[in-house]
Amino acid sequence: MTHNAFADKTRGHLPWSRELISVVEVDQVRKASVKAALLVENDPKEAGTIREMFEHQGTYSFALTHVSSIDEAETSLALHAVDVVLLDLGLPNAPGLKGLRRIRAVVPRVSIVLLSSPGDEVTTIEAMLEGAQDYLIKGQIEPHEMMRALRNSVARMLIEESLFIERNRAQATLDCIGDAVICTDSAGNITFLNPIAERMTGWSHVDAVGLPLARVFRIMDATTGELAEDPTKKVVAQGRTDHLPANCILTRRDGHQVFIEDSVAPICNSEGTVDGSVLVFRDVTVARALAEKIAHLAEHDPLTGLPNRLLFNDRLGQSIARVNREGKRLAVLFLDLDSFKHINDSFGHPIGDKLLQSVAKRLQECVRSPDTVSRQGGDEFTLLLQDIENDEDAAIAARRILRAVAEPHAIEGHELYVTASIGASVYPSDGLDAETLVKNADTAMYAAKEAGRQNCRFFKQEMNVKAVERQSIEENLRRALERRELTLHYQPKINLRTGAITGAEALLRWTHGTRGNIPPAQFISVAENSGLIIPIGSWVLREACTQAKAWADAGLPAMTVAVNVSAIQFRNDAFLDEISAIISETGLDPTSLELEVTESTLMERAALTAPMLEAMREKGIRVSVDDFGTGYSSLSYLRKLPLDALKIDKSFVQQMTADQGDPTIASAIISMGRSLKLRVIAEGVETAEELSFLKTQDCDEAQGFYFSRPVPAVEFARLLEAQPC
Repeated sequence: MTHNAFADKTRGHLPWSRELISVVEVDQVRKASVKAALLVENDPKEAGTIREMFEHQGTYSFALTHVSSIDEAETSLALHAVDVVLLDLGLPNAPGLKGLRRIRAVVPRVSIVLLSSPGDEVTTIEAMLEGAQDYLIKGQIEPHEMMRALRNSVARMLIEESLFIERNRAQATLDCIGDAVICTDSAGNITFLNPIAERMTGWSHVDAVGLPLARVFRIMDATTGELAEDPTKKVVAQGRTDHLPANCILTRRDGHQVFIEDSVAPICNSEGTVDGSVLVFRDVTVARALAEKIAHLAEHDPLTGLPNRLLFNDRLGQSIARVNREGKRLAVLFLDLDSFKHINDSFGHPIGDKLLQSVAKRLQECVRSPDTVSRQGGDEFTLLLQDIENDEDAAIAARRILRAVAEPHAIEGHELYVTASIGASVYPSDGLDAETLVKNADTAMYAAKEAGRQNCRFFKQEMNVKAVERQSIEENLRRALERRELTLHYQPKINLRTGAITGAEALLRWTHGTRGNIPPAQFISVAENSGLIIPIGSWVLREACTQAKAWADAGLPAMTVAVNVSAIQFRNDAFLDEISAIISETGLDPTSLELEVTESTLMERAALTAPMLEAMREKGIRVSVDDFGTGYSSLSYLRKLPLDALKIDKSFVQQMTADQGDPTIASAIISMGRSLKLRVIAEGVETAEELSFLKTQDCDEAQGFYFSRPVPAVEFARLLEAQPC
């Protein structure tokens, strides 16, 4: 914003406008002795530029002292009198209004000229409203502009003391200023309106003179709607300046209303007797709207318009105080969308943003008017449910929300589906303050996700232990790679017809420096939820390919190495490029690499899965369906995918020979694999009975403790060497 544009914007906010100074004579300033000016500026370059301006100040003489901090300014002002302070609004230790207030605390009557940066309009307006005399825009200051601002700031102090005494000069002056001015006699009848006052009240000078002020200057309290008392009566009676109450509205002659701010001062005659008053006021409707907009943005999410974290916590704190007095209860729900990142990645952030707006609207429709829905950030929302009778009330609300969120969202021609997981905490049993209630609801939400998603879990104290453990695992896992605490073990895959080792599955192991071996079940889900699975998965893939290449170079029997791929890795757009880079880097034959992807992952991005698998097949990479039978894939769709193998989940293998078991599923998967011309691999084989059954069903391969536990690479090499030729 240019200097002139900002001047136009702030006109009407200055205690006295610049036009006023241009009309009033400033001979007293010219003839006065050297004026003292204090520059408070921490930027040496900016300070040097201003010093140069003072070296060529012409007619007006100002002696400049420079300090670089507000602390130094306070010390200097306490020891030496100055006429004007040039104050940088961007001081590091006292930015904005802080610096202005600290200067005023030391020297309340000193003139202050602000040094404002482009873009600081709001802060500058607020500073002018708090009594700064003038402002200059840094980077746009001309020497004559600097001297004019200093001159005007000093002259303004003289004007405040003499303007109303010299009524003849006031007439010409008041016609030119940017603020509205109304003068009254001692009886409260109007004697003068300047053009701005005419415009703001709708009354001409001719019509208004002689009328009581209350008839022309109709004001009321915006909060109560009641008419305000004539402000000049108190001033005339007490003989001192006063202000209108805050939140004041002026009603024009035609009924239009504007917010105003004003000051009222007594007018004294030559004998010092009060014989009237002067009312100076300005339209602050735009400034109020700007302030309200800033306040709204500070407390609301710009995307959804919902209260943000700050406002939610404030409302929650107030509700806690209220229900505590009334002996009632409230609940906090913490909601996180399931797989929202997948939608963002697939359709783009604009679609994702509109989905968040759709979810926000449904959440608001699910609660009562006293309740609050807030967006915490990302795809997380919190809800405050007031005046609940028991936990079941919160549970009913949560179930209603889960159903509403799960309904399809029509976004720009797409029918999008998303689910949510909810954690709930209840006051006072789960926390006595806002922070604790939100934290415990968040903890319960993680428990809901671990329980299978799209459900609600209420906070239980033991969840905190799990949350602390989860956080500890995440913190240590972040350093596990650099500390070289991760290793791979390899479990052999056995050809059930020949008994030979045909491949190995690479399995991740973590040996912590002090905690020892940490089972994968404890850290894999943490890695996936935290995003650490991406760098860890890359390391696993590279390490497995490197080891497979080393075995091949050592002349060991040819085989494949299988690597598990998480859903997050598989959805990553850079995954194919990463595989190609690793194969090229390690020199591994692509046909020796097999990727194991779960059935649910393949179906999650059905439209993109087939092209990705085709690209892998073209490179020679094999793909098997891990944990087959636990998902909900369509057989007709599965036929179209370029796959190499199905892995029977170990839960079905264990049912084959158990007393109450059912071998039907395992048999069906083996038959299905044959019909699809896919290899079938049974995992989790632990007994001779299980092995025997698999052989009778013509299963191709198997792995499990019956053959070997996962072993380090060196030991696996010995297993390969020990095979009969």
